[in-house]
Amino acid sequence: MRKFFAVILLLLSGLVCLTWALQPDKNQAKGKKRSSSSDQIVLLHADSMYFNQRINASAQFFIGNVKFEHNGAIMTCDSALYYKETKSFDAYGRVKMVQGDTLSLTCRKMFYDGNLQLAQARENVVLKHRKTTLTSESLDFDRILNVGQYFEGGMLVDEDNQLTSDTGYYHPDTRQAEFRHYVELINPLPPKERDYILQSHLLYYNTSTTLAHVVGPSTIDHESTHIYTENGYYTTQTKEGILLGHTSLLQHVYKELIGDSLHYDGLTHINTAYGHVEYVDKENKNMFFGNYGLYNDSTGYAEAADSAVCIDYSQRDTLYAHADTFKLYTYNIDTDSVYRVMHAYNRVRAYRVDMQCVCDSMVYNGQDSCATLYKDPIIWQDQQQILGEVIKAWVNDSTLDSVYVINQALMVEKLDTLEHYNQISSNEMHSYFRDGEVYQNRAEQNVYINYYPYDSDSLMIGMVHAESSRLRMDIENRKLQKIWMPATTGEMFPLDLTPPDKLYLTNFKTPDGGVAWFDGIRPKNKDDIFVWQAKSEEFQLKQDVLHEGPKQSLEDRMKQLQEKKLQSKK
Repeated sequence: MRKFFAVILLLLSGLVCLTWALQPDKNQAKGKKRSSSSDQIVLLHADSMYFNQRINASAQFFIGNVKFEHNGAIMTCDSALYYKETKSFDAYGRVKMVQGDTLSLTCRKMFYDGNLQLAQARENVVLKHRKTTLTSESLDFDRILNVGQYFEGGMLVDEDNQLTSDTGYYHPDTRQAEFRHYVELINPLPPKERDYILQSHLLYYNTSTTLAHVVGPSTIDHESTHIYTENGYYTTQTKEGILLGHTSLLQHVYKELIGDSLHYDGLTHINTAYGHVEYVDKENKNMFFGNYGLYNDSTGYAEAADSAVCIDYSQRDTLYAHADTFKLYTYNIDTDSVYRVMHAYNRVRAYRVDMQCVCDSMVYNGQDSCATLYKDPIIWQDQQQILGEVIKAWVNDSTLDSVYVINQALMVEKLDTLEHYNQISSNEMHSYFRDGEVYQNRAEQNVYINYYPYDSDSLMIGMVHAESSRLRMDIENRKLQKIWMPATTGEMFPLDLTPPDKLYLTNFKTPDGGVAWFDGIRPKNKDDIFVWQAKSEEFQLKQDVLHEGPKQSLEDRMKQLQEKKLQSKK
């Protein structure tokens, strides 16, 4: 599904780029060879006319309600100097040019060149086209190319937006505008309170589609969201953007989404990023990395996939975790009882200096700081290894607080390099930690133990093998202080006389005599989390399934009763 959306995004981007490419290019238009107009400027009306050779021998002076016509355009003013030889005039006063029924240009002064069909408007310039108004102090309107260009700052206003810049262009035929230098787009129109503001140094905007294309360093501010991009498309009506340059999206100051490309939806608050994605939550002190990321600001839901990594630096030691997909859910958002739940799957590998783990999938609940590991989970802490069908681990103040192993539980502690291991197996197991070290172990149902005691000189004196229904071990400074087991059967062997078949518990040895010490698949550092290594087939746990017995139908039961009656009659 992510690949599908990525393809759609690229197609949309390509389509938009093609649309812009098909727009008239003003630079190319400037290079076109002009042909002089053969039509004369026609004087339609003037209250008075005179010549003044001392002032201008080549000009005719027109005063009062002056009205010209040239190639379908009507131009009016209070007074004008008309140059017949060059087919041009200077207009003063209330100058207005009307072209068709959709475009009008007003100003205080204008020079019009009839050969080039170029109107140079100055002072209080207002260009109106349909529902779009462009104001400036200096604007040239080229009737041949049908484009207006302003130089000394301008403002374009349509139904919803206000755009300002130092220089710019407007094409009435395509309704395309180009803004350069200190560009600012505000929505909605003042004096209404701003909903969002876009700032850039180069912006292309279509007044019909309200599609804005920014090029170069640009920012968009909408409610609590601040966006930075270097190339993007933004639709002001739907508040939806496709941002293609290096893009960052900052929400509520402390949540940031970064990617090579990003899809922003200001209405649903769902933001999707692709390529070199980073999601940083400075408030909760965690980060997500990957090539796909999603964040919903309204619900607090986040997702990361494709080489996904989760980094949590809220505790004393930083935790690094890798999985195919991470999903983060937020509950009771915007309340004092807010908490979050993270799902990680598949092939989860996590590393922290004092603890490592692997499993197929994991759920971490921030409400009780409990991580639940599923399908062949293993947890390592120093030289201790814990595994089972399901493991629940609680964390308190950055350290492991307790561990609960459900079904096929096995705890192993490696004592030395001579393959001496303390081993406990049972159906269920509870381990309690203090300052990162276990101080009590409890095992329930089908308890088996192999334990190596030490004498007062810290010398290993033998091996104890025992079986019981329950077990409790109190440990201090990694030394056994007390052990309790009811109805115990067992024996102690001298160290050198331990029978080979008693060295390892049943679920800790392989048929060929090896042991299930999985240090080879243990994450060694934060970069090792990417290298997935599964347990061999013979060591993968098979969950115990209670099969239901066959159910008899009522029809079968009636047949049995009838057969019994017939047999009794006989």
